[in-house]
Amino acid sequence: MSDETPGLSVLAGAFPAPRPAPGPQEKRQAARGLVECVAAGPVGEIAARVGDAGFIGRCVAGFAQAGFGAPSDAEVRSWRNSWPALTKALVRAGLSDLRMYLEYGTPGGGRRLDALLLGAGPDGKLVLVVVELKQWQTCRVLDGGERVLRSDGVVTAHPVYQVAAYRSFFQHWRPQDAPELDLRAVVLLHNATAEQGLALRRDVPAVADIPVLTSQDLTAPAAQLAGLLRCADLTAPSASQVAAFEDIRWTPSTRLLEQIGSILQGSSSFALVGDQQDAFLRIRDAAARHLTASPQLAGTAPRGAVITVRGGPGSGKTAVAVRLLGHLMRAHPDSGIRFVTPSGTLRAHLLDAAGGYSAARELFPSADALRGTARQARTLVIDEAQRIRRRGPGLPPDLAAVVEHVRLAVIFLDERQIIRPDEGTSVEEIAAAARAMGRVHHHLELTGSFRCRGSAAYTAWVESLLYGEPVPWTGHAGYGLATVADPFLLQEEIERATAAGHTARTAAGFCWPWTKTRRRGATTLPLDIAIDAPGGPDRPARTWKAAWNAAGALIDPADGTPIAPHSQLWATHTGGHQQIGCVYTAQGLEYRHAGVIIGSDLTWSNGRWTAHPDQSHDNALRHLAPDDYLPLALNTYRVLLTRGTHTTHIHSTDADTHAFLTRLTN
Repeated sequence: MSDETPGLSVLAGAFPAPRPAPGPQEKRQAARGLVECVAAGPVGEIAARVGDAGFIGRCVAGFAQAGFGAPSDAEVRSWRNSWPALTKALVRAGLSDLRMYLEYGTPGGGRRLDALLLGAGPDGKLVLVVVELKQWQTCRVLDGGERVLRSDGVVTAHPVYQVAAYRSFFQHWRPQDAPELDLRAVVLLHNATAEQGLALRRDVPAVADIPVLTSQDLTAPAAQLAGLLRCADLTAPSASQVAAFEDIRWTPSTRLLEQIGSILQGSSSFALVGDQQDAFLRIRDAAARHLTASPQLAGTAPRGAVITVRGGPGSGKTAVAVRLLGHLMRAHPDSGIRFVTPSGTLRAHLLDAAGGYSAARELFPSADALRGTARQARTLVIDEAQRIRRRGPGLPPDLAAVVEHVRLAVIFLDERQIIRPDEGTSVEEIAAAARAMGRVHHHLELTGSFRCRGSAAYTAWVESLLYGEPVPWTGHAGYGLATVADPFLLQEEIERATAAGHTARTAAGFCWPWTKTRRRGATTLPLDIAIDAPGGPDRPARTWKAAWNAAGALIDPADGTPIAPHSQLWATHTGGHQQIGCVYTAQGLEYRHAGVIIGSDLTWSNGRWTAHPDQSHDNALRHLAPDDYLPLALNTYRVLLTRGTHTTHIHSTDADTHAFLTRLTN
């Protein structure tokens, strides 16, 4: 291979482009790391093109083809505003020959780095400089220092800690046989003044070496500017050095896996009871057999295994899945383990649980990148698999890729938690695909109910109510079920339980509009939900109003205290009881006391359930025919009705439906 510096590439997916040579070269190419970004090349060449509309257009296309989805208009605007400022500074600092990657993606799409610079240090060692670009001018650092409140009211990670987390990825995911890396980082606020940048600098050991540069810093003399950018001692990397970096197949270190595994195994949120422990042991033993199979048998043994685990609400699927993940991380750290869930809420809680280890994010890749993850991971645990998107009959393509590529896949699902028309798969479809691809298939059923105080009676009552012949609630020791006359009384129950120190949440059907944007500096959420409560002998008619859970965390700008948590942490974080959740934020989670508001999209009349999709404000559902909407509505309310571990209180906005439920529960 020539040692000339490689040229510019605007790319999608694997980089560099595969070479068609046969034999050992093909094997090497198949094993090389997938470098996903939207553009790569010498700084000078990118700087010459970064202002061209055609270049930006190719980057937009490359963004999607690299598996990042479609960039938002705001993201593309940030490219147009930030890339020229960065490249101009690098060129003026005499750094045109360094290699640069724009929108560099970590494995599984866990995060994207704004820019990554690659150079050679004076000792010949490869040097990476991670660059975080911000267009901000003002923000407020919140208590603790790791978050900031932007001027538009959005709470986000402090950019210094954000870029430190990216640097941490390269530290904790570099395999032992990879080239040694000198890792550096810098934050560039190219619109900010020196005074504004000074407020963001952090003088703590973990990040003290990460400078925060401003527009004033960019006017420094060339040699000084190169030093500010942490690149003064760097020279252009050779082609062999570039290839050595791009050949790295990033894998988590054994230490990281053991640390996260210990956290997950020790978490009380995922404790196992009853037949959950038996299922865990059976899955653990099956996994061990397939992960420790002798290589000598590879030519005759089936190509890996697929384990499916089916269970209803409260059966412990998520608890078993997370505890299994923790065990495999510790017992089989070389198994290439990843955990995927289509539930953004569950993923957020797992990341929150592992919050002390920023390099853990890539262990929980987004479900949107499942096919890419399947090509990289050798062991994959999937929870809430019924929510994986499908595009027609047969197994969803993303799951088909898992069955085809992953050596051991453990898939947890519940077919009666399919809540959208573009979701769904079954155990039978997965089993058929496994057989067709020569995989061993094992199946387990989780039949217990450990959420509703172990009340099989309550879960059976919910099943009969929604899918069979509704029956009166005859009660179960320790579990409370009742209807509530109006949402004011329902909210009083939630407030009372919260004041007593218990987790309590109200969730509703998606039957009201949802304003997900808020005005700059807002300290309140829009009260989108409005329900009329009829008067009585001792009370006037009135209208109850409430806010949906917040799309982004809401912080009091005066003292930095939380007002409302991010929607994905609504079920567990402070203040969540004051907003109303929906199926997307409640699914997979639990709380001690559940309030459920059944909206006008599902009513009981003439002895059966009737669906009214026109009453839904979910754009993915409201266009459906009533018969197509009905099973999804029933599944949705099944999820909401089975979140409470101790009590469930129900209010229906339809008078006849509420009267029917009251007759059953009183």
